[in-house]
Amino acid sequence: MVKLADGPTDDPATTGSSRQLSRRTAFKAAATVIAAGLAGRPGMATAAPTVPAVQDRRRAVVIGTGFGGGVTAARLGRAGIDTLVLERGIRWTVGPGTDTFPHYTHPDRRAAWLSPEPVFTGSPPTRWKPFTGILDRVRGQGIDILCGAGVGGGSLVYGGTTIQPNERLFTMSMPSGLDFDAFDREYYPRVARVLKPSGIPDDILNTPQYKGSRIWADAIRAAGMQPWRVPLPVDWDYVRKELRGELPPSFSNGDILYGANSPGKNTVDKTYIAEAENSGHVEVAILHAVRDIARTADGAWRVFVDEITTDGDVRTRKEITTDALFLGAGSAGTSRLLVKAHAKGLIPDLPEDVGTRWGNNGDRIFSWTTSGESPGAEQGGPASVAVADWDNPQGPITLINGNVPFPVDIRTTSLIGFGIGTPAGRFVYDNDIDDAVLHWSQGDDAAVTAAIQARLQNIVGAGSVLLDTNTLDTTTYHPLGGAAIGSVCDTAGRVLGQKGLYVMDGALIPGYSGACNPSMTIAALAEHNMDTILKEDTI
Repeated sequence: MVKLADGPTDDPATTGSSRQLSRRTAFKAAATVIAAGLAGRPGMATAAPTVPAVQDRRRAVVIGTGFGGGVTAARLGRAGIDTLVLERGIRWTVGPGTDTFPHYTHPDRRAAWLSPEPVFTGSPPTRWKPFTGILDRVRGQGIDILCGAGVGGGSLVYGGTTIQPNERLFTMSMPSGLDFDAFDREYYPRVARVLKPSGIPDDILNTPQYKGSRIWADAIRAAGMQPWRVPLPVDWDYVRKELRGELPPSFSNGDILYGANSPGKNTVDKTYIAEAENSGHVEVAILHAVRDIARTADGAWRVFVDEITTDGDVRTRKEITTDALFLGAGSAGTSRLLVKAHAKGLIPDLPEDVGTRWGNNGDRIFSWTTSGESPGAEQGGPASVAVADWDNPQGPITLINGNVPFPVDIRTTSLIGFGIGTPAGRFVYDNDIDDAVLHWSQGDDAAVTAAIQARLQNIVGAGSVLLDTNTLDTTTYHPLGGAAIGSVCDTAGRVLGQKGLYVMDGALIPGYSGACNPSMTIAALAEHNMDTILKEDTI
């Protein structure tokens, strides 16, 4: 029997001309697909002049239903404030035995946001009619962002890693002016009470499906370090039912990269958004893609929205006016909306730093082909075992096993690292596609990557083969920055000089969240912001 500690013991661009040309060509060819994203223009190419236009006025509007938008909506509903929440994607309703999400080994059109092909790295090649699917790939220069689309946002496709940084790491990466003691005492515990994260139980860890997790834990111990159980917002009884054959496999075979076909994950739609809607004060409008935001002459906020079909065609164009606009579209969505508004003069006097101080949270994904015992095929998930190498002399890092649903045994699994680097990326407006494009260089993260690779090699041993998959296809699931506290927003998420405009998501965090998955910190930050806003502002 394997037993692991319950937590950390210390308290826890390529710039070549050919690549640039191919990137530019891809941008041009895919302009309507890119513009169909949250900050773009869904269905530009097919929208007819006869599309009806609607005007509306709402007391408060929230854009996005991920961790930041979900917490915001719940708090507004609890306060009795009538609120409209705009979500570009659909609802993904999951129950026991449902087939709501596509599968990794044979994806279909549900797998990608308005793309004619898969967007996930390593997916089998195929073509289909574009659909408002679960995973969006926001193309950039030097790196692409992968983000969830649908009610629940990124929580639909993330593995569930729910880690709180300790005080030193919080101070190293978070903006000054935020009180760690208050987060430690109040805001992180609030999030934990909702998401209910817990580590993998022994009976599940010791099943054949989780052999890869045990091999990783043994390698960590052999390197003289302490493995610990990753807190995950999972009801493990559903995993037990899968292992007993009472439910089709989803967690237990690692087939969760496009969403878990099991009700056992406490995603934002089932927690914060459900609370918001149950309040009777919050309406969630799906298939509503925001293309622009603007300030009116009298200081109110106007949101330009395309209500779309699941094919991406525009059904209705809407202009919604509000006195309180909350941006919770994630770093990619919120930053692009703000950069567009700044470049097009839609919001006068926006801070000049909009779109800057962006980073990828130090994300690095390695494939690990073992020299010893094989982790097997269809490896159980989510990522369950980690090492908190927070005293690493090259910089603090966290390393996690990311079990994969390979249908055959190729002696390979994946390993994921987070660290703290320099938030040097920025979004730049491109008039040709009416969108902001992320610019980032791998050199900005070279030290973090070196620390992750060196420690991984130390743990897995010289006989194993490590492949840095990010060098082949540079992506991140954890975009942070673009509207950072201090340069664009105050410590409560208020955009500087813009009354009634708030940022509530990962765009507030300059690039890195303490060598941890950022989801818990984003939710805690939204809770912190809403305490101040509801107390001090008139909504």
